[in-house]
Amino acid sequence: MDGLSGLDEPNEPNEPDERNELRVLNQLDEPGGLPGGLGELDERITGCRACPRLVDWREEVARTKRAAFADWTYWGRPVPGFGPHDASLLLIGLAPAAHGANRTGRMFTGDRSGEFLYPALYDVGLASRPTAVSADDGLTLYGTRITSPVHCAPPENKPTTGERDTCRSWLVSELKLLAPTLRAVVVLGGFGWQAALPAFAAAGWRVPKPRPAFGHGARVTLEGGGPGQEALDVFGCFHVSQRNTFTGRLTPGMLRDVLSAAAFEAGLYPDGPPGRAEAGAGS
Repeated sequence: MDGLSGLDEPNEPNEPDERNELRVLNQLDEPGGLPGGLGELDERITGCRACPRLVDWREEVARTKRAAFADWTYWGRPVPGFGPHDASLLLIGLAPAAHGANRTGRMFTGDRSGEFLYPALYDVGLASRPTAVSADDGLTLYGTRITSPVHCAPPENKPTTGERDTCRSWLVSELKLLAPTLRAVVVLGGFGWQAALPAFAAAGWRVPKPRPAFGHGARVTLEGGGPGQEALDVFGCFHVSQRNTFTGRLTPGMLRDVLSAAAFEAGLYPDGPPGRAEAGAGS
């Protein structure tokens, strides 16, 4: 099965244009971020080559593949955000998996973390289906977008702090573009939390000092600082990694509870969460 036929082979990347890359990264730090909206931002993210270690790793994985996916054309590039451009709820979580999003080209798609996340999104009415296998499987998110503080698959699932900080400007620009409709954010994991708080501040929201500590169920309201920028409710949630889900540190019910609370604050459930969440509450 070829999940994304017609794309350039990742083992034959286009030559990087360093001058253009620096221009893009500098422009992201300017007020307002990139012009052209999220579509242009996503396109530019997929062409980023700013972190040599991550570029080498993602492309090597795409060349060698895993035996189970030998007939796939791996994406092998930075993975952009996924979901509507007018989302009122954003999920932020590390990071593309080597044989998951790095293969399929879509956040949390084709790996064990996605197998845990998408059923919960479906149960609370935020996704059209409970499974995510490829970028063309018809999955739709409702009022919700998913992104990452690091857009490339890192070796051993561990980006460096330098790679995290280099990638931050993409998240800042994404937050700025979502700001007119964004009302709530769920941050998956402590690494994501540490990466997201400076991005919120750079995008215009007022982050308390000292910065709020991460924890499952943590919640903080950030006041808007930019013109027309609304307050943002930020929720902490254990990451949907196998380490957490296989050990029971994070259960489906715990994840649904956080997603439901965040969706309500985002205005997606004016009358409370839908019935599917109640039906699945026992698991």
